[in-house]
Amino acid sequence: MKTVNLGDTNSILNRFVSELRDVNIQKDSLRFRRNIERIGEIMAYEISKDFSYSLKEIESPLGTAMMNTPDDKVVLSTILRAGLPYHHGFLNCIDHAENAFVSAYRKYKDRLNFEIHIEYIASPSIEGKTLIITDPMLATGSSMELAYEALLTKGMPSHVHIASIIASQKAVDYIIERFKGIEVTFWIAAIDPILDEHSYIVPGLGDAGDLSYGEKL
Repeated sequence: MKTVNLGDTNSILNRFVSELRDVNIQKDSLRFRRNIERIGEIMAYEISKDFSYSLKEIESPLGTAMMNTPDDKVVLSTILRAGLPYHHGFLNCIDHAENAFVSAYRKYKDRLNFEIHIEYIASPSIEGKTLIITDPMLATGSSMELAYEALLTKGMPSHVHIASIIASQKAVDYIIERFKGIEVTFWIAAIDPILDEHSYIVPGLGDAGDLSYGEKL
């Protein structure tokens, strides 16, 4: 597995991530969603550099231009609900992509212990295609693994890109271990060192779904 931490390079991306974390800016849910979306646009651009390209004749009003454009058939997938603005940012950039959605949630057995459940999946065939799985926060990595397994019921992709904004070190280690033996590139904007007793990322940013769309019962 290839891991790319875009936060290690100085760019405007880091400002957007810092605003996601900022408790004062978080109060503006519109700006919070837009920052996630902008990070998605930047990550989509970076991932697109790994696509396969070929020269094609493009007819303009005054002639023909040879343009090197991507050949990949892309399926963009996200884990609901926090992933929606992130997914939208990717789709702004890779607008020709097909789309898939997976609903994953924590089912608590008690105050601290939970299992990840997959409740819903809507996806086209991913057979032989480039699959991008987006989830803004990776706490344990379990939801990403289960989402991928659910998507595999729709075919075997040629390449997988996992894209997250903030992940715990535990989640990074988990993803690297669980996705051995397949062609995967893991894209991340920040890696945080701590996962607390509730499996929340520290310092993290809180609950991305609640900050985007309001608290849930």
